[in-house]
Amino acid sequence: MNQPVDNKAAKDAAKKARDGRNIALALGLAVFVVLVFVVTLVRLGGNVAHPH
Repeated sequence: MNQPVDNKAAKDAAKKARDGRNIALALGLAVFVVLVFVVTLVRLGGNVAHPH
């Protein structure tokens, strides 16, 4: 009944979907890293401006 589809169009569609997910994950990770960096700079900058 459920035969695996083994044609080029299906493989290309699956690859395109995987590539899209990979790009979305990479962008999400990059945004997270930049956010952590900015928050760290803001917190450190506040301590430099007003040392204890």
